[in-house]
Amino acid sequence: MPLSLAQRALLTAGVGASAAQLLHATRNWGASSGEVSRVLPGDELVPGPVERTTLAVTVEAPPEAVWPWLVQIGQDRGGMYSYDRLENLLGLDIHSTDEIREEWQHLAAGDRVVVVPEGYRAIPAGYSFPVAEVVPGRALVLRQAPPEHPWDAVWSFHLLPHGPGRCRLLSRSVARRPRGVGLRVANRVMEPVTLVMTRRMLRGIAERAQRR
Repeated sequence: MPLSLAQRALLTAGVGASAAQLLHATRNWGASSGEVSRVLPGDELVPGPVERTTLAVTVEAPPEAVWPWLVQIGQDRGGMYSYDRLENLLGLDIHSTDEIREEWQHLAAGDRVVVVPEGYRAIPAGYSFPVAEVVPGRALVLRQAPPEHPWDAVWSFHLLPHGPGRCRLLSRSVARRPRGVGLRVANRVMEPVTLVMTRRMLRGIAERAQRR
């Protein structure tokens, strides 16, 4: 018996909710239990209770070979090393580089990492993350906080030695649990996109470092 329009809509919603829940359950994609529980630079900036996500990949290159790629992230710098074509379908004008550029090698606390350029139709003011902390060769900590941002959160990247000539590249997100229903729903809706894009970003950085 064919499904009615209402039944098809409910089935689609159910499948979508199940997929979102599955991705939420795998939000620590690629990270070991020790890496998930490890205290990292930047974690202390967000007061609890928090939601925390850790993604990780192994890079067949030492931390000093990975850092130059990581430190030059940004829409107006080396790009985001993720799905450029998808991002540019949205008009973000992001072009991930395949070279290390000296002028992009310098970040300090107070600088900004741009992810949405000014003049973008949906966000005319653009969107960027203030740099909270830089530990050269080890950690890059980006901060979001009210009133500039609706979220109280940290997005950080970490390089951990992992045997001779290898390292682990981690992305850590720590966010204070939002009180409003709207922000909680927005978090769940955006979480699958963020997970997939960030995972690809880590892979993109690893691939470039390994080629070198």
